[in-house]
Amino acid sequence: MAARGGGAQRQRPNVLVTGTPGTGKTTTCSLLADVVGLRHVNIGDLVREKSLHDGWDDELECHIINEDLVCDELEDMMEDGGILVDYHGCEFFPERWFDLVVVLQTDNSILHDRLTSRGYMGAKLTNNIECEIFQMLLEEARESYKEEIVMPLRSDNVEDISSNVDTLTEWINNWRPSGS
Repeated sequence: MAARGGGAQRQRPNVLVTGTPGTGKTTTCSLLADVVGLRHVNIGDLVREKSLHDGWDDELECHIINEDLVCDELEDMMEDGGILVDYHGCEFFPERWFDLVVVLQTDNSILHDRLTSRGYMGAKLTNNIECEIFQMLLEEARESYKEEIVMPLRSDNVEDISSNVDTLTEWINNWRPSGS
């Protein structure tokens, strides 16, 4: 896959790992970052640490992220490359940032159990389960990025996560910047 960037050519790829909360994004990214040496950026943590939000949503029990502030914070590091971004959305990131967009998907009954064990309930639980049922994040990725860089992967169990890390490690190790 070729890099698509505005500035200097990246020597390492940027990968976005997205999916409904509870699909294993952070676990997958943490393991992958250790194996391939990419920098793991968890957007939820970044938003909290740097106050890149516009307050708190009481109904969904989460910060209302300020997408412009997040993009401003990430711009320079994304241009340099070698970044593994972990977030449950993808449509607001510039298309040029990513060489691969991974959408983790989990069976709804497994996802329901994972989210309830995290304390999700009410609208927050319902919204996330519906998001997975209707494959909204996969659709969002396909609408926001070129089809050939969108990779849906199952993430139901430890074996799936291990297989996904192997698949992504191979992809990253075989990636070459454009013109190479």
